[in-house]
Amino acid sequence: MSGAPSDFLRIARVLKSYGTEGEILAGFHETGIGDLNLKEPVFIMFDGLPVPFFIESYKEKGTSKALLHLTGVNDLTDAEELVGKDILAKKDSIIGASDEEEELSVEDLIGWSLNDQEGLFIGEIIDYEPIPGNPCLYVKHGEETVMIPLHDDLIIDIDEDAKTLSLDLPEGLF
Repeated sequence: MSGAPSDFLRIARVLKSYGTEGEILAGFHETGIGDLNLKEPVFIMFDGLPVPFFIESYKEKGTSKALLHLTGVNDLTDAEELVGKDILAKKDSIIGASDEEEELSVEDLIGWSLNDQEGLFIGEIIDYEPIPGNPCLYVKHGEETVMIPLHDDLIIDIDEDAKTLSLDLPEGLF
C-alpha cells in the first residue's frame, strides 16, 4: 500500500463508475462492507494524502463487491476520478480487527514482482481476484495483463524484503 499511513488497511479497490449519480463499484479484499463501522469514514489517497469519505449508501453485489455512494461523489465525472484507486480504512474502524502482527495477505502482494521457478521476472502484480477456491493474481506482463492462479502448491518463495513472489508456473501459461 504505497504512501498510505501504517494505521490504514487497504480494504477495496474502485473497479468502475456505475450510473450517472456518482455510484462506484468496489471490489473488496478480505474485509467486506459488513466489517466496516459505517459511522467512520473510509479514505482514498490523493496527492499522497488520505482523503476521508463517508459511505452514504451501499448495495452488496455478490460476495466481494458492492455499489457504494460516497459523500461528495455526486456525478459520473467525480466517480470516474476514483476508478483504480484503493479504498482504505483505519484499522480501528474495522469490526473485529485486532492489533496483533498481521500475516502477509494476498492484497499485500500488489506492487510486488512475480518471478517464475527459474527466478526470471514475469511481471508486476497489479491486482488479485478472490475467486473462492481459486484466487488469481493479475500480472502486468509486457503490454498485457495476465491472470495467474495463486495456490499454496505453486509458491516457491516469498521475499518480503525484495517484494518478490516466485511461483512454479504451469507450462504454456505464457
